[in-house]
Amino acid sequence: MPDSTLNTTYQSKKIIWYFLLGWTILNIIQGYTFELHADEAYYWLYSRFLDWGYFDHPPMVALFIRFGDNIMHNELGLRILTITVSTASIYILWLILKKYNASAKLFAIVIACMFMCHMYGFTTTPDSPLFFFAVVFYYFYQKYIEQDTWLLAFILGLVIACLLYSKYHAVLLIGFTVLSNIKLLKRPSFWLIVALASILFIPHILWQVHHNFPSLNYHLSERSAEKYHPEFTYLFPLGQILMAGPLIGWYLFYKGFTAKITDAFIRCLMVNCIGTPIFFLISSFRGEVQPQWTYIAFAPLILLIVINFAQKPNLPKWFYPVAYVNIAIIVCVRLTLIAGIPIGRLQSQFGFKQWAYAVKQRAGDNYVVFNEGFQNPSKYDYYNNTLKGFSYDDIYYRGTQFDIWPIEDSIQHKRVLYVLTYKLPGITTDSIKVPAGKWYTGWVNDVRSYQKVTVDNGNYKISLPAGIKHTFDLTIKNPYPVAINFSNKNQLHPVTLRACFFDEKGDAKIQNADTTFNNIALKAGQSTHYNFTIVTPKQKGQYELMFSIRTDPFNGSKNSRIVKFTAN
Repeated sequence: MPDSTLNTTYQSKKIIWYFLLGWTILNIIQGYTFELHADEAYYWLYSRFLDWGYFDHPPMVALFIRFGDNIMHNELGLRILTITVSTASIYILWLILKKYNASAKLFAIVIACMFMCHMYGFTTTPDSPLFFFAVVFYYFYQKYIEQDTWLLAFILGLVIACLLYSKYHAVLLIGFTVLSNIKLLKRPSFWLIVALASILFIPHILWQVHHNFPSLNYHLSERSAEKYHPEFTYLFPLGQILMAGPLIGWYLFYKGFTAKITDAFIRCLMVNCIGTPIFFLISSFRGEVQPQWTYIAFAPLILLIVINFAQKPNLPKWFYPVAYVNIAIIVCVRLTLIAGIPIGRLQSQFGFKQWAYAVKQRAGDNYVVFNEGFQNPSKYDYYNNTLKGFSYDDIYYRGTQFDIWPIEDSIQHKRVLYVLTYKLPGITTDSIKVPAGKWYTGWVNDVRSYQKVTVDNGNYKISLPAGIKHTFDLTIKNPYPVAINFSNKNQLHPVTLRACFFDEKGDAKIQNADTTFNNIALKAGQSTHYNFTIVTPKQKGQYELMFSIRTDPFNGSKNSRIVKFTAN
């Protein structure tokens, strides 16, 4: 009997180590050969401006990228820490499972079947550190349940702080864990965890306060302003099944959700595994939910599936053949991408290195302004290892970190190359055509922009009769470290303040302020009041109102929060 146990242990170690080696090698090859996703390039810019917070996310992803990018500035360098912690996460998951007499072979098969694990085994986004620290949390929490020590409480406090600094979704793990074991509240050591994690997270909270809570406004206000479509909800569970395995995901979810709860740790896994998808399913009624947002729930899902396999070892005969085909499909997809063959939506990750070089050749050492969101400016900056690509976040796009970084300050009164996806009469004079697409370019002299100026009307929900005059008492603030003015005297590009009413189709009805706006001059940090008289939309209905400051030739920046406006 002892010989049999030793042999089983040896075989398990052998399987795990071979699997980890293959997993790591595949991720290294993929990480080196695959062009950056736009989000990865955006987070690389995070790493160039290290801070306690960012518009979209906490700062952990920036540290992950900074670490590898300091070693080598290429795709593998940006992803090397993600690849490392992906392998470490799998090994730690195996350590957690040892208590439950788990099968190393089935554990490796489950990991290999999950498309989500493959995607984020090398891609560096906030989900990567979030998953890693979630796994570390479960490792120490399993011990903490059995051993109520101050040392474990201290470690958990540190880990939870790291979770919070990775992504705000960490709140779900924390909340569901406490919900699964209310008795934790009676432990004095539990409050050390709370206190330590809270203290360590204070710098990020102060950053949010100093920047007027951009993340909170974006995630709770701007995202929820998106018009609801039924496919947001009914496609969500289908997406989760696909992420768990294109052929076998449905069965893996079934095995995870039907594991027998025999202790407090398994109950914690179950509450997190079920609670997180339910939370995002409910969220889908407010706006689109991206499939990877539930990645934090895949750690407990993996554990529950393998625990269930140990509890009920009799598997259906079709399981292994289907699992192997599932794995083969995923590996074939990955090898196809390594070979440089675009697949589906992943075509957007091919050809942008060449595009970035082509734009740089046209721009030289000048700044480049893009009008199509944060994605391509970030790719331009990354592949040219520069900070001279800037995203002009106009009224038709959401806010981004470009609204906070000092790049905009640097383009004032400079000559810049303007890159657009469409022709702009009088501006675009040439084009750049590469396999990634076609862009139009033109030079803009003596640029002036006011992307960071804030305009506040004091209310974010207004109801007024249709077709009447109404005067808004606006507060206009200059956040720049230098004085600004809105005068058009001797200026190449005139500036105006606009009220933009967006209807349900997204079409904008725009009204300009009178020339008294051009008399405003503000010192650094100074605010002033301005009365802006508008005519409410003549057609009754729901609108989104936004105040925008526009200078030629740009579309106008997003200078206020969205106001829910009803014309009745």
